Amino acid sequence: MKVLLITPPMTQMNSPYPATPYLKAFLNSLGHEVYQVDLGLELILKVFSKSGLAELKAALNNKWAGQNKVHDSVQFFFEAYEDYLQTIEPLIRFLQGKDPSLALRIANRKLLPEGPRFLVLQEHEILISKFGEMGLQDQAQYMGSLYLDDLADVIKHGLDLDFEFSRYGEKLASSQNSFEPLFIKLNSKSGLIDIMLEKILMEKQNEFKPEVVGITVPFAGNVYGGLKSAQILKKQNSNLNVIMGGGYVNTELRNLKDSRVFNFVDYLVYDDGEKPLEQLLLFLEGKIPESKLLRVKSLKNGIVEDFNNIEIKDFPFKESLTPDYSGLRLADYISMVEMPNPMHRMWSAFRWNKLILAHGCYWKKCTFCDVSLDYIGRFEPQKAERIVDHIEKMIEQTGSTGFHFVDEAAPPALLKQLSQELIKRKIKITWWGNLRFDTLFSDDLTQLMADAGCVAVTGGLEVANPRLLKLINKGVEVEKVAKVTKAFKDAGIYVHAYLMYGFPTQTDQETIDSLEVVRQLFENQCLDSAFWHRFLATAHSPVGKNPEKFGIKLKTPQKYQQGLFAEYEIPFVDLTEASHNEMSFGLKKALYNFMHGVGLEKPLHFWFDQKVPKPTLKKDYILQILS
Repeated sequence: MKVLLITPPMTQMNSPYPATPYLKAFLNSLGHEVYQVDLGLELILKVFSKSGLAELKAALNNKWAGQNKVHDSVQFFFEAYEDYLQTIEPLIRFLQGKDPSLALRIANRKLLPEGPRFLVLQEHEILISKFGEMGLQDQAQYMGSLYLDDLADVIKHGLDLDFEFSRYGEKLASSQNSFEPLFIKLNSKSGLIDIMLEKILMEKQNEFKPEVVGITVPFAGNVYGGLKSAQILKKQNSNLNVIMGGGYVNTELRNLKDSRVFNFVDYLVYDDGEKPLEQLLLFLEGKIPESKLLRVKSLKNGIVEDFNNIEIKDFPFKESLTPDYSGLRLADYISMVEMPNPMHRMWSAFRWNKLILAHGCYWKKCTFCDVSLDYIGRFEPQKAERIVDHIEKMIEQTGSTGFHFVDEAAPPALLKQLSQELIKRKIKITWWGNLRFDTLFSDDLTQLMADAGCVAVTGGLEVANPRLLKLINKGVEVEKVAKVTKAFKDAGIYVHAYLMYGFPTQTDQETIDSLEVVRQLFENQCLDSAFWHRFLATAHSPVGKNPEKFGIKLKTPQKYQQGLFAEYEIPFVDLTEASHNEMSFGLKKALYNFMHGVGLEKPLHFWFDQKVPKPTLKKDYILQILS
């Protein structure tokens, strides 16, 4: 069959999401004719062009004609329109790496119009000082990123409040037990972005003439784009079979009952897509009955039904094929620098080939995590030799030696074997990935990883408090994390930590003590960057399944129309008195400064507008551990 695989708007602007390359390789091996397209990239390149800006201005004039009060970003766009028109395509070429000499003009701030987003350079002196430490290309990429953020704000505040890079319509989909907000928007009059998306999809449908379209929605910020794409495709060809899967479907739509979703798609598939898609395509070809389907939802006689033949076994992950990136516009992805922090460039500034070393998590015990779901709970590593085979093929295929290993938590033993195999074969790559700050990451192992090309790691420190780390069942301790992160740093590897606040029964004192741990980790060069996440109780985690064990009570969900849509985050009541909402801004403000080496000597209360407890930890707590 002819199959078109789609990543809908919006994921990343610098790299393709790995789902469609994995599925393309698998379905090609079965004899299907498979194409793939990253609609997010296609849409961005259409909007941010001379013709796109002309259409944007026309749409804004049509909406705001005769009105005196418009958003600052829209007003600036009108005033600087000619400058935008002359700079947009050169800037895009520069961010694609096709015109590097333009950095000289962009970095000296003489070329690009500077809208409201550039005010950050005046409001935060820290950025000005860091600016001089950045390389010329990084400075120019940062300026270019602010420029594109200004234009995104024009679209958001001028035409579509749901528009954002990587989070398009996220609030419409994230943990929404009712489909109503999405349904209303999907059936509203098409705006400029929808019209542009329709033009792109018409071109792709005419080019590939697919019989089946598979849409991956990894995040809530892809759902509107995915369903809108499905709606457009079905309008263009009512006989088309549209299948949707991906991370969002796996985590939030497991208990879906709202039949209206199937006005847009024909089938939902769950968990690893290879075997369910193989079975579904065989069914569509008339070769097997629907009783042979695996992990599929569809509409039958107006009711959402599950088809899941448990006798059908998944394709072994250890036998995964090399992802196939052919057909994607690899040379056209856009590099952005969102802040002058070297670790943050890993997410947005480079194009990465993406690989999974091991399916699931080897620890799979964290009480906040979706350990009951297949993508976490089924641990299955590949062999290092096979991984390096994939790496060699992908380098030949893409011309790129940069790799991002997108594991839930890459196992230390496998990373050791992988590093040894890379060195043995004399393969020079640059790579990074996510892991647990496991004590198995010794000085010798971290140095071996660095020798094999590892440049950065990310990992969860979470609450940075002994009592809560035990409650989370993280399997790490603050003292051990300090030593492991320092080992990575000493090996020349950047380190990013995921942090959490608001865990059940967490007190303000524990939050401040966690911040003090984080401050000292930065002070002692154990971390390069970090990010605070507010704790969420999810439907698939031990906390969500057994709230009474963690001292919380789940709230009754709001009523929904026409059946349940998404179910993921569960509101709860924590009887412990704490000021999580009030402390949020101060935590993030402190962390932002720590990442840039600023304010590490200041008392923690400096970062908060309200009164907070004093930390109970000694000022040299981490230093003593490292000593």
